Amino acid sequence: MLYDLSLHMGYVYDVPASGARHVIRVLPLSLPDRQRLVAGSVTVAPGADEKVSFIDFFGQQATAVLLRAPHERLDIRMQARVMVDAPSITADLSPQLGALRDELDGFWSVAPGSPHHLTGPSPRLPQEPAIAAYMKDMVKPGQTVREVAMALCRRIHKDFTYDAKATKVDSTPAEAFKIRRGVCQDFAHIMIVALRSLGIPAGYVSGFLRTIPPAGKERLEGADAMHAWVRVWCGEATGYLELDPTNDIPAGSDHIVVAYGRDYSDVAPVIGVLKGYGNQQIVQAVDVVPVK
Repeated sequence: MLYDLSLHMGYVYDVPASGARHVIRVLPLSLPDRQRLVAGSVTVAPGADEKVSFIDFFGQQATAVLLRAPHERLDIRMQARVMVDAPSITADLSPQLGALRDELDGFWSVAPGSPHHLTGPSPRLPQEPAIAAYMKDMVKPGQTVREVAMALCRRIHKDFTYDAKATKVDSTPAEAFKIRRGVCQDFAHIMIVALRSLGIPAGYVSGFLRTIPPAGKERLEGADAMHAWVRVWCGEATGYLELDPTNDIPAGSDHIVVAYGRDYSDVAPVIGVLKGYGNQQIVQAVDVVPVK
């Protein structure tokens, strides 16, 4: 599937900001046998005094910008064309939990794609006893790692309600778990914490998801959004499996990967600092358009 993507993130400040430094991660990845970035660009307005692109530890392209002069607003725009192939779901060759621990012990690499980076607590994901108990309660004897992960994906989709007003970007997994409400970021974080509590390596995926309007309705411009889902290491024979607990589906040709990390802190679309005070207004619009 070939897509044209556009993203606009706008920040309007009550009082002009200055000395702003930001790191931007919004450009889709190129992934062997999964996804190819045909062309893409990231621009900021007002123009940056310094702009540098680099590849971070986990292999995604990031753009660092510096704006010295006072500015009342910041507009970040991304344009890209991406070819996406749906990941294939093959026979379940993943081991049972006990055997997975043995495979991890024998896995010596600590390269960026190593499952060892996804096993313990990470900056935004400490151990949570309540989530661990939720996970332990649903595991059945003899299940493979893939069966456990897919069962958890289904249960989160069933037990939790999507509610954009229930949580904030800095809400913890424990807070979202307690109220059983949240957004894709919350569901991904809860699923990661639950899997790690059993020793299953799991990480965060940031990207885009094409949305399809109801039958008879026109597609609205800017109606798509950035999305989050989970990657699970299912042993050496299977490798990584990506699951979307918000929609209870494996990641497919409608899922476009931007970044991989341990949790949201590794893949946030925009992080940075600036000099200023007062409030800011944020707008975001995304278009994911299939190319005919």
